[in-house]
Formats: sequence, C-alpha cells, structure tokens
Amino acid sequence: MNNSFRARSTLKVGDQTYEIWSLAALPQEKLARLPYSLKVLLENLLRYEDGVNVTRADIEALLEWNPVATPAHEIAFTPARVILQDFTGVPCVVDLAAMRDAIVRLGGSADRVNPLNPAELVIDHSVQVDEYGTPNALAANTAIEFARNRERYAFLRWGQTAFRNLSVVPPSTGIVHQVNLEYLARVIFDAPTNGTRRAYPDTLVGTDSHTTMVNGLGVLGWGVGGIEAEAAMLGQPVTMLIPQVIGFRLDGRLQPGATATDLEPLARPLPTWPPSTAAPAASFRSMPRPCVTSSSRAGRASGSSW
Repeated sequence: MNNSFRARSTLKVGDQTYEIWSLAALPQEKLARLPYSLKVLLENLLRYEDGVNVTRADIEALLEWNPVATPAHEIAFTPARVILQDFTGVPCVVDLAAMRDAIVRLGGSADRVNPLNPAELVIDHSVQVDEYGTPNALAANTAIEFARNRERYAFLRWGQTAFRNLSVVPPSTGIVHQVNLEYLARVIFDAPTNGTRRAYPDTLVGTDSHTTMVNGLGVLGWGVGGIEAEAAMLGQPVTMLIPQVIGFRLDGRLQPGATATDLEPLARPLPTWPPSTAAPAASFRSMPRPCVTSSSRAGRASGSSW
C-alpha cells in the first residue's frame, strides 16, 4: 500500500499499540471543512491507497469536497464488513457454495473460498403473522416460520459452519437494523494485520433498506444491492461518486413515547439539490440525517449459533 500523505502512524492504548491512519497528517484547513461522515471515508481512502484502485488524486479530490457541486469524481470505498438479510443474503451464500464446487472440480480445496470481509446475515424477512391476539402467538408463528423455511434455514446454518467470516443471526432474534445497531456494530475495528494490530473505523454496506440507521453510532453505512454486497464480501471496493451530504437541524423536543425513528420520515421529501436560495419550508437545517436513531445500546455479539 502507498502512504503518500505519510498518514500511517501508531496509537498506544494502555499496553497495546495499534497501527492507524491519522487524519492529522492532512491539511487541517481542508479537513476542518468536511462533515464527520466524509472524514471516515477519507480515512478509508488513506488506508487503501494503492495507486490503482485508490490514488493520491482521489484523496485530494475528497479534501477539496464542494458541498454545492454536482458530484463528478469517482472513488473506491472498501467497507470493513457486510450485513445481509435472508432474502438477499441467500443468493450470496449460494454463490459462495457454487464457487467451492467449481474449485473442487478444478482440483483445489473448497476451504479456500470464504468471505474476505466479515459478513453477517440476520434472518428477519421471512416472518409472517398467522396467529395474533393470543398468549402463544409468538411461539405459534415461530413454529410456522421454521416449517415454511426449513430448507433455506438448514442451508444457512450449514453456511455459518462451513465458511469463515460468515455469521448468521437466527430467526426470532430481532429486526436486522436493530440487531446491527445493538449487537453487530463495532464502532472501531481491532484486527490483526501482518503481525500488528490495526484500528480503524467500522464501515459497512448492507442489503437492508434501514442499513443507514447505524450511522447514528458514527458507523458509516450504505445500502446496496446483492451484487455490490457480494463483491464487498470478497474484498472488492464499491465504486461511487464522492457523495453529497445533506444535513438537518432538529428544533424542539419529541413528545413522550415518540422516537427518532418516528420523527425521521417527517424530514422527507428532501429539498431539491443543489439547494435554492429560498429558505427551507421545514426547520430541519444542519444536523446529519443519519444521526437520527432510536437505539439506546451499542454492544456487539461475537456471533450467534443455532
């Protein structure tokens, strides 16, 4: 990897020393203009600068970010992990299994095919409500769900044990975006790399429409399709234009019983872009929308088994 900005540094925490990519090495007057989300993206480019997928020109383009300009410069973002739900996640696991079959036919070892980045699949999209209004409704619906999806669930359970870097959160555990917020989010990754420990921000792409809710923890997340998610599982970067950042300031106070998740839809539809000189109709002006979340916990699970 290149280090043209000399940003690679070390951070000592107690008795442990970590390798980091420090934004302090960059021009501070330019860095101060960037929203927090783009600073996380900037660290990602510094860490993956290789002169091919990520170049010095890409980093300089992000440093020169113009909040009112139409995005024009393409960059390669490499997420730290991938989150899937069971509808879009099953084809990804099927493709991995097919790759293993192909490797074996060519005389190789099936164990060589694994996600390169952590992939976590939350089974929550298969639930249906057949029973309701009774004390045993949850148990009855769970039993029906397992009966309907027996083959798929058996396959996903096999995938969890067969592939390294793949974890499956079993049915009746929770909704994918809430599980992501409360258990799966690391906030900061701590990973061994080439004999050293490396610390870097938690980032992800996910195939659930609520993936961006995790941004409320300071974890940069994008919603993507299955093809992009599968590519990220295999260590490939996601190409995108340098993103626009639209923010809001929330005035007032929520009523008791209302959550940030209830409030968020009121911010839509968004104003046109680029913004006009007219005053906005609503009083949502400068607080980043992804920071709105109803989660109250930020732990993580080491991976469920079922």
